[in-house]
Amino acid sequence: MSKKELKEMSFLDHLEDLRWLLIRITVGVLIISCLSYFIIDYIFDEVIFAPIHTDFITYRLFCVLTKYLNTDDGGMCITKMPFIIQSTEMGGQFSIFIWTCITAGFILGFPYILWEIWKFISPALYEKEKKNALWFILSSSILFFIGVLFGYYLILPLSVNFFGGFNVSSVIKNEFNLENYIGMVKTSVISCGILFEMPIIIYFLTKLGLVTAKSLRQYRRYSIVIILIVAAILTPPDILSQVIVAIPLLILYELSIFIAAFVNKREKNV
Repeated sequence: MSKKELKEMSFLDHLEDLRWLLIRITVGVLIISCLSYFIIDYIFDEVIFAPIHTDFITYRLFCVLTKYLNTDDGGMCITKMPFIIQSTEMGGQFSIFIWTCITAGFILGFPYILWEIWKFISPALYEKEKKNALWFILSSSILFFIGVLFGYYLILPLSVNFFGGFNVSSVIKNEFNLENYIGMVKTSVISCGILFEMPIIIYFLTKLGLVTAKSLRQYRRYSIVIILIVAAILTPPDILSQVIVAIPLLILYELSIFIAAFVNKREKNV
């Protein structure tokens, strides 16, 4: 579709295209969700509930780090998980089963979602820009999956360890609801996946002229404060966890400045 044809499309035509976009994305996610049924046991036992066991790879790495630092108090070496997870509703496990399949469908189908979004916005782009489809899908997918892994292997274990071991009194036993635990898993991985899309978002905002490399540098100090607040929200309330999470977010912000500068420079030369 040419730019002229795009301009001739009415507002209702755009809404119709958007409706079909959402339908195709929904169908695609549901198909992948159905396929995830065949590996659902692995998803629950080896992925979702792996962080509640002391032999989880993140806890073992923390223990190695503790021994390397020669701390006498055990430091971050996790030896027990003093809590249990239970389902308190009749249909609780079935509901979790369905929503876990859908979440798996969304995460695994993210490249397809990006492809559909690209097809939707590509008519508004120049022919030269349309050739960047593969770059857009690959880079966005890689950043998303890196964010998902970051949330799963770092944010989630830190949260599980902190909240699982937190106790205001020895009288109280930690027995967590299944829905709350699964919700924490989904929030940790999906929110980090979306946060790691920052460079791609900055790229498009720069293309639209809404931000520049100069403005990003100018507001760097405010951005650092916002990143620290986000890190505090995503992690347990201890300084070490917040610093660990804030560092990659700061690196992403600096990468966004570099991308914005590249776009600004290229557009000046056009």
